[in-house]
Amino acid sequence: MTLSIATLLAESALRRPDKAAVVIGPSSTTYAELWEQARRYGAVLRERGVGPGDRVALMLPNVPDFPRAYYGALAVGAVVVPVHALLSAQEIAYILTDSGAKLFVCAAPLLGEGAKGGELAGVGVLSVLDGGDASVERLDTLAADVAPIDSYVSREPDDDAVILYTSGTTGKPKGAVLTQLNMVLNASLSATDIIELCLDDVVLGCLPLFHSFGQTCAMNAAFRVGATLVLLPRFDGATALDMLIGYSVTVFEGVPTMYLGLLDAARTDDRRPNLRLAVSGGAALPAAVLEKFKEVFGADIYEGYGLSETSPVATFNQADFGRRPGSIGHPIWGVEVEIAKAELDNRIELLPRGELGELVIRGHNVMKGYLNNPEATAAAIVDGWFRTGDLGTKDDEGFITIVDRKKDMVLRGGYNVYPREVEEVLLRHDAVAQVAVIAVPDPQLGEEVCAVVVRSPEAEGSDEELGAAIITWSKDRMAKYKYPRRVEFVEAMPLGPSGKVLKRELVERYA
Repeated sequence: MTLSIATLLAESALRRPDKAAVVIGPSSTTYAELWEQARRYGAVLRERGVGPGDRVALMLPNVPDFPRAYYGALAVGAVVVPVHALLSAQEIAYILTDSGAKLFVCAAPLLGEGAKGGELAGVGVLSVLDGGDASVERLDTLAADVAPIDSYVSREPDDDAVILYTSGTTGKPKGAVLTQLNMVLNASLSATDIIELCLDDVVLGCLPLFHSFGQTCAMNAAFRVGATLVLLPRFDGATALDMLIGYSVTVFEGVPTMYLGLLDAARTDDRRPNLRLAVSGGAALPAAVLEKFKEVFGADIYEGYGLSETSPVATFNQADFGRRPGSIGHPIWGVEVEIAKAELDNRIELLPRGELGELVIRGHNVMKGYLNNPEATAAAIVDGWFRTGDLGTKDDEGFITIVDRKKDMVLRGGYNVYPREVEEVLLRHDAVAQVAVIAVPDPQLGEEVCAVVVRSPEAEGSDEELGAAIITWSKDRMAKYKYPRRVEFVEAMPLGPSGKVLKRELVERYA
């Protein structure tokens, strides 16, 4: 049996050659054109000695060069290593070295750190786009002058396809090795069972394509069915709202901070898109945001759940089971998700329905393991189950609810406080636009509950006055051990590559 992610683009180019595959600004690229461009990129990579199993690193924003290079590398049988666009030279060099990258494709505007990273790792660099160092050869220019390769190289289902590096919350980033089967099946199920994309759908690609959510659920899923992907290189609410309307977008996929950005933009822009579906993942979506989005945009948000290590989708609110706001739904087809005792490290002991524990996953979506890291792999995959590090419950109807990250829990005076639960309440305060609840050290209680808040435009008073008001308001709405005793204000939250709030940075700042 053979299988390659490259089929997702190749098949749509065959079936729908004249359909728009990628749109950016006024420029539109058909499926036939995009597949030919990818094969030209593949021809250049092959000339540089890249072949089956070699690793090609990509540090590219959301521009058409991403799918060109991504599918070009896959077409010659290479393994794609996406690199976060904001990393330092040293961080880039670590990923290039750890992955054993043979070649590094870097966008010209990112060459400042990218070229240094390539030099430190001893890896050759090719650039794309205008405005870079003239001494660095350009993949896009070279590709224009070569004949495209005929087709894609066949691969086996268990062959490596993509290596996604985790954010490295505990030490160095780890490379999750995902197979052709992992990625193809997850994209196919995302397109058909989960998001139920159709040929006429227009998907807004504002999630970073180097991140698993944007890569699988936006790009690969859209290409699987021949839908159109509209690219937004950098998200902001006003621009996204304008694009939703201007390009007649039918499917929006985002993380909670993006939904907050759209709601903020809607305060001063009365136009509304005609969305068929909105999908949220990457972090828990507060119920208050879900309700407000429905009120303002008239569209329901369907929540799902996944991780880089699970390709990424593991669960979703699916039509077959119904939708439950605040829940991450049911496991996707062919995947098992259960609740296990969180305190047991060396074995999996599943818990009865309704009990709180750690989400564990097994199925076709789970990675092979962490590259060059058998110890981390053994700790993460126990008794055939992948340990997520997330705490949650599964009810009698099979709906799964995330309570919080195991490591984010606040242990206050012997009581467990789950930040997400506190955040859900605080977001209903009129002065709170965004909030992240963290643990800060306390000499008496061990840890104290601290709320880090971004003010809403209507908020009045000094930080001290408003903080005191929020604490007083919280007392009446939460158990005594849960409400925050400390409130800090920030202009904006620190965000990771997918738009998720980086709580570890807040902890470092306020601890």
